[in-house]
Amino acid sequence: MMLPAAVATARTPKAHDDQKEKQWTSMENGPWDFAPDWYYYFLHKNYSGAEMYWKWAGFKSGYRVRFKEEKSNVKRIMPVRVTAEETQRQKLSKVEAERAYVESLYKEELAREADRAVDITYSAYKEEFERMQSCIADGLLYCLNKSKGKMKYQVDELSRQNEIVCANIAYIHKTGVGYGLENAKRQQAYEEAKAEMGRLVSRTARLAAVAATHY
Repeated sequence: MMLPAAVATARTPKAHDDQKEKQWTSMENGPWDFAPDWYYYFLHKNYSGAEMYWKWAGFKSGYRVRFKEEKSNVKRIMPVRVTAEETQRQKLSKVEAERAYVESLYKEELAREADRAVDITYSAYKEEFERMQSCIADGLLYCLNKSKGKMKYQVDELSRQNEIVCANIAYIHKTGVGYGLENAKRQQAYEEAKAEMGRLVSRTARLAAVAATHY
């Protein structure tokens, strides 16, 4: 007989604790109320913000206890669930901002990679480069023939400098991993190469003039 009674007692659910529920809801998001009220008034007045007041209620008139949050020295805290949700929202917002930033960088890099893959600026300079190279080659050959090889040193020096300029142009024109440049940078480099090649054309012309005068 004692064993079934013990089992029945173990299975009996615990009674609902209204006092603890009031304390929890007061500190979270429920009404500011505590129980037992006189207990909090005498022992936890600063904590609960309890105050005594007179209430007229006929034969039941008397002093009562009420609780005011503004008189409490702890005040209400933000609910744990609300705090967790807000924290989660902030984390998600930060993650989304970082994802958008990384995605923008990725798209920008893809655009740059596509821009580096094809040299669309060389065609605008190709004919001019070929024309100036023809001038340089004809001029240097003229100097050698006219001087009968006596201007070989000057011709070799101009040829060496011309080869450096041509090698730079060939490097700029290369595409692929390790070689690709954005077309805006290619255009700037081609402009610099064009100016340098133009100076070589002028020097070749002056050297040809010297050959024509002295030989």
